[in-house]
Amino acid sequence: MALQHLTDEQIATWSRAQKDEWWFKNVFRGDMAQLTLRSGLTGFLLGGVLSSTGLYIGAKTGISLGVGLTSVILAFALFRALHASGFAQDYTILENNCTQSIATAAGYVTTALISSLPAYMLVSGHVPAWWQIGIWMFLVSLIGVLLAFPLKRRFINEDQAPFPEGRACGVVLDSLYHGQGNEGVFKAKLLGWVAGGAALLQGICGEGWMKLVQFKILMLDKWAGLTEPWHLHDRIDDYYYAWAVKAHGFIPNILGTDFRTLGLRLVVDAALIGTGGLMGIAIAASCFLGAFVNFVVLAPVMIQVGDIAPRIGPNGVLVPLSRVEIVNQWSLWWGVTMMVVGALVSLLAKPEIFVAAFKRKPAKPAEPQSDLLKDIEVPLWISWIGVPVVSLMGCYATHAFFGVPLWLTLVSLPLIFVLTVICTNSMALTSWTPTGALSKITQFSMGALDRSNPGSNLLPAGMTAEVASNAANLLSDIKPGYMLGGKPRHQAIGHVIGNLAGVLVCVPLFFLLFIKPDANGVNTAASMVSDQFGFPAALQWKGVADIIAKGLTSLPTSALISMAVAAIAAVVIEVARIVTRGRSGLSAVAIGLGVTLPPQATFMMFVGALLFWYMARKHKANPGSRGHRIWVEGMEPICAGLISGAALMGIGDAIINVLI
Repeated sequence: MALQHLTDEQIATWSRAQKDEWWFKNVFRGDMAQLTLRSGLTGFLLGGVLSSTGLYIGAKTGISLGVGLTSVILAFALFRALHASGFAQDYTILENNCTQSIATAAGYVTTALISSLPAYMLVSGHVPAWWQIGIWMFLVSLIGVLLAFPLKRRFINEDQAPFPEGRACGVVLDSLYHGQGNEGVFKAKLLGWVAGGAALLQGICGEGWMKLVQFKILMLDKWAGLTEPWHLHDRIDDYYYAWAVKAHGFIPNILGTDFRTLGLRLVVDAALIGTGGLMGIAIAASCFLGAFVNFVVLAPVMIQVGDIAPRIGPNGVLVPLSRVEIVNQWSLWWGVTMMVVGALVSLLAKPEIFVAAFKRKPAKPAEPQSDLLKDIEVPLWISWIGVPVVSLMGCYATHAFFGVPLWLTLVSLPLIFVLTVICTNSMALTSWTPTGALSKITQFSMGALDRSNPGSNLLPAGMTAEVASNAANLLSDIKPGYMLGGKPRHQAIGHVIGNLAGVLVCVPLFFLLFIKPDANGVNTAASMVSDQFGFPAALQWKGVADIIAKGLTSLPTSALISMAVAAIAAVVIEVARIVTRGRSGLSAVAIGLGVTLPPQATFMMFVGALLFWYMARKHKANPGSRGHRIWVEGMEPICAGLISGAALMGIGDAIINVLI
């Protein structure tokens, strides 16, 4: 059916009771299945799988990718196929919406594992137990869900806020179920074929997979004398360097510093190509520019003047120069400055996000005392009781597990709640959740109160990001349910199920992939950051924590100058974006992100963005053509296939290397 909505005049003049009555009579589908066993189980499984790919991509790029539309398409195609085979009745549109809500919640709950938590481990050297991290993540995400219940009545029922991303999901669902089901199956097939190709490429490049096939299955080490498994090097320049060493060929360098030391490598990574496609040409180009300026221009100069140099590690062993050393010793400072200043300028340029979140609404006709939606909405008493109770539990967990003073966690709560309302309002207007910038407000505020303990600023800031993200994203997930006539109570329960799925899958996976025991069997994060997994978001959080703890006086003069220049440049770039309404293209946040990312990752993301930009431009003028279906309408399924296929095989390869 066609999606129904109120007119602008009705939104402005009707009371909330009138809007609720209209929705209940015209949109609500009370007799349609929504949160069923199969929708809950499908969302749980899809959320676990897709959140693990989010962890993998986040560790590589620092970017959190939503999985809502991907789960919509997969669930639709899965149950369409089962229905055709006679194994299941057709999936209802509300069941599909509930599935995407659960899967999306699972994806967002893992954000802390690529930002605040690894930053805490890197700064403090302390790795909490996996169950402690899991409990903390679930409690903090639950606070966000509980805060969202009363906000839902304001932003969705009363204001009818657009929530562009959530609305897009509702439109896609409506189109799949009303006349365009074949298009949904086509996108699902496109995603599947691309994912299969990306998985095959990643498997050929994976040493673990090739070891499993060649040694454990084919037994080539037994009868063919093979001692090392063959695999395609994902760093394809390895083949050139192997030849150059034997033939005494040219080794590329800048001012005497080897390309490999600078991290200037050439790789093939399908997941990064897909990530670049979703980022878009402007953001990907900005990341590439940041990497180029840092690793091609600034880092070689700083190495030559001695501000970046080999150092003696805590164990007395010489630590040679590498990309990670370059970032930690010098580049991180100006990169973090670009990201923080750029994010804050962008946030402050939208005063309506602050004003509209707290402004008083004009008086409207008196509302009747009875609540028409009381049996399908989440009762507000759950929030009035749940928020303080779960918040106190979260504060105690932060104190007990991470050593943050209890009084400091309690002091941070009012600030976290205010910033959550601002973040939710931003999501309602723009589908942009400025959690990075808002969390820095908490980080600097709490750091000013306690500079001695890195957890004192990192963990309350992490709470801000997680609470705000979960509240805002739950409302964005509820928006398509509201459009399609679903029960908000079911979606809220589904969001909690998704949070649980993300925690149960990604916390053990995080420890398996990134945390290694030392000689004494104690877990350590010392080798977490590598060329394969740069953890750029964690390095940004760590950089701010280091500034708070050490102050700026401990940095070399050149780093201070670079920070000042970066701050000015960030203001200029963001003001240019605001004045030109985004046409200037460059993003200060993305430029700073490019500094912390491995250069080869920024290059592959730029290649991916350039590919999809060119193909979309080529086929955009021909709606209905095969090229338009694939490269314009199918852009997101293709990117999702590249990411999910390569990421899942990459995770499998890492697990095999650990177990074999």
